[in-house]
Amino acid sequence: MFASDFTTNKWMVLMSRTLVAGLAAALILAAAPAVRAEYASGRNIVAEAAAKKLVERRIDIIKTTLGLTPDQQKLWPAVEDAIRTQAATRHDRVAKLIAQRDSDDDVSVIELMRGRADALAQKAAALKKLADAWQPLYAKLEDHQKERLAFLAAYAMREFRDAAARRYMAADEEADDDEY
Repeated sequence: MFASDFTTNKWMVLMSRTLVAGLAAALILAAAPAVRAEYASGRNIVAEAAAKKLVERRIDIIKTTLGLTPDQQKLWPAVEDAIRTQAATRHDRVAKLIAQRDSDDDVSVIELMRGRADALAQKAAALKKLADAWQPLYAKLEDHQKERLAFLAAYAMREFRDAAARRYMAADEEADDDEY
């Protein structure tokens, strides 16, 4: 009977951590449009601070969801650094796009292609750094930690996809309004 109670309690802790992480991720992802709105309105300083706070919350959610052991925590700083680097790279890329959009300068198609190529190269380098940072930690994760990480990643990807679809629909509606 004791083993059954222990298994039930362990399952409850696992489920409660996963639920809390999922809810926190939903709240953070819901705040992301507000950060983009601040960019769009030109309040870059406020947007930068909000973006950094959002990244810190995401890092906390991942770390809390995983419930790292002391041995695993030694590998965590490299992951945090890679997450922050990737976020900073994205922030810089978005800031450049906004500056380019708001500029009166004419941009050639060739410049646009080169800019896109540079952005993709930066994204690739940041993603490689993130994968390199995760690899040693992921190798030390227990199965239940890997399952929580997979759940969080799948949830985040679904939310990002849905947010992109909403932005696309909003842009499409805005274009329809401009036609009349």
